[in-house]
Amino acid sequence: MPKINLQNKPIAITGASSGIGAATAIECARAGMPVVLGARRVEKLNDVAERIRAGGGRAEVVECDVVIEEDNAALINRAIESFGSIYAVFANAGVGLEKPLADTTDSELRELFEVDFFATMHTIRAALPHMIEAQSGHVLVCSSCLARFPLPYNGAYSAAKAAQHHIGRALNVELSPHGIFVSTVHPIGTKTEFFETATRRSGVEGVAMPEHTPEWCMQDASVVARAVVKCLRKPRPEVWTSFFVRYGMGISGFMPRIADRAVSRMVREYQAAKRSANDHS
Repeated sequence: MPKINLQNKPIAITGASSGIGAATAIECARAGMPVVLGARRVEKLNDVAERIRAGGGRAEVVECDVVIEEDNAALINRAIESFGSIYAVFANAGVGLEKPLADTTDSELRELFEVDFFATMHTIRAALPHMIEAQSGHVLVCSSCLARFPLPYNGAYSAAKAAQHHIGRALNVELSPHGIFVSTVHPIGTKTEFFETATRRSGVEGVAMPEHTPEWCMQDASVVARAVVKCLRKPRPEVWTSFFVRYGMGISGFMPRIADRAVSRMVREYQAAKRSANDHS
């Protein structure tokens, strides 16, 4: 399949105010794509949009809370009004939660799935009628490497990301007769504010993922952004940014006992931190 020319093909991106979303928006604009940026923090969206415009790109900003269906529709409609069509959508907005499952409330679980799973469906549903009418398009979903390998204290987050991955794979087959590609994106740890926010929400200072993640398992958001643009040019079902992590997690599925032993250190660290906190309370 020849590479797709992305020039003048509009893309809408959720969670575009920082991290992977902002980096991807900038990279897409460099590839010639008009970009519609969606997130709740409008001032940060404006900063990203100004960077794109300063580089000669085109960008529009939409205040968007992805859990609200109407906001997702407004995001897609802005692309059509401003740029004439919608070619791609990147459902990137998400939240994290690092907490023992036994201590996780139903309210916390529902909030996580509302943002990470149901909001993804809201974004996709808003774009699909236009893509189906055009018989062309590309849907990208920001899942995670943890969709394939759940870590201790990340079970709920892993479940939501696995759900995103599964709908993406199913949609890729369902929508192929309409000329629409669907890809799931599986970043490893990224150096963004995502982890800081998740740590604050979870209350796990001292044992949160960034503090026990090897440096080689962390990447800059720009690495993910370049991988997304590469996929837009030459679509494939899954986007992984680490060969080692992708195949390591695949192998772990065949050897679950060994995989569990490999991550058991996280449990020991968590319990030690919890005892220390209790001793000082």
